[in-house]
Amino acid sequence: MSKDPLLVVSDEVRTALDEQRPVVALESSLIVNGPAYPANAELGLEIEKAVRDTGAVPATIGIVDGRFVVGMDADLVDRFATGKGIPKVSARDLGPVLARGGLGATTVAGTVVPAARAGIPVFSTAGIGGVHRRAQETFDVSADLLQFTRTRIAVVCAGAKSILDLGLTAEYLETAGVPVLGYGTDRLPAFYVRESDVPVNRVDDLRVAARATRLHWEVNGDRTVLLTAPIDEADALDGDEIERAIGAALDEADQAGVRGNAISPFLMRALTQVTAGRSAAATRAVLLSTARVAGEFAVAFSAVRSEA
Repeated sequence: MSKDPLLVVSDEVRTALDEQRPVVALESSLIVNGPAYPANAELGLEIEKAVRDTGAVPATIGIVDGRFVVGMDADLVDRFATGKGIPKVSARDLGPVLARGGLGATTVAGTVVPAARAGIPVFSTAGIGGVHRRAQETFDVSADLLQFTRTRIAVVCAGAKSILDLGLTAEYLETAGVPVLGYGTDRLPAFYVRESDVPVNRVDDLRVAARATRLHWEVNGDRTVLLTAPIDEADALDGDEIERAIGAALDEADQAGVRGNAISPFLMRALTQVTAGRSAAATRAVLLSTARVAGEFAVAFSAVRSEA
């Protein structure tokens, strides 16, 4: 791998990439915005272990002193977990945060950029951003979707967050030419809900998914491929309950005069209250399950790449 002045790649990750062994990129924003310390640091390391248990190498990514660190060690994870005021860094924030120095916790859109730059083909997250409810009025669309049109990487996730407009999110992805595969499902998962009513292309074999990803890049250029995997049934929340809660929260938002970008965090707080904390447990479960599937997919992709 040629030297990139913006990348600090750990020896473990660099060796794995040089040997074309499976590597999975992970975001750092979940550490900064996760549960209170030390649970946030422990969760970050648990996610890495879920990747390692599949035979893949985890590469948690963050910004440190003007460069991307690809493969954070335990001490750096702890530094992020205990730090105060560490900014979340999306794609548009990368330049300013790199220029200022200090720490930056990368989100989905902020992580896939350095991951692809480092040559990592697989990234794992719990759920992607998307088109928000009432986006027709607010134009509130996650930067994740636009970044997927610019970055060659496979994103393994449990679909899109339940508070989003999943139908419009799927329409955006279709228009953008971003394929959405469902691992063991023909319906788009909705984060901690196993499925929505949005259809996706089902695939039951990760080697087939890996071949589909490689061929998509070969014939259709630098676009992200989404591989969605539903949360384990034992950890899932009830979709009807969630939709009722979101509907009631939207009515409450109208009465309270909540508008624009304030609607989504309002919905998240309402869901946390309605589910009595079960959403936090489900979020942890889905982070671990998608990391496991991402590791298995990275192993399959590494094997398929060696066949080419």
